Amino acid sequence: MPIVTIQQFPRDLSQKRELAQRITQAFVEVYGVAEESVQVFYNEVDGENWAKAGKMGSDRQQGQG
Repeated sequence: MPIVTIQQFPRDLSQKRELAQRITQAFVEVYGVAEESVQVFYNEVDGENWAKAGKMGSDRQQGQG
């Protein structure tokens, strides 16, 4: 059973739906598995829970980084 984990910034539910459908279809086509066996997990991280180049994402989004 394929399991896909996506780590990303928060996205719109409609975008996540479409991505899950496309990922599922790719596994069906390439691996020949049933759609029901494909699982997609979204791990959404906001700016307070990540940093880049030593600066918190929430600070960067505010133009301070």
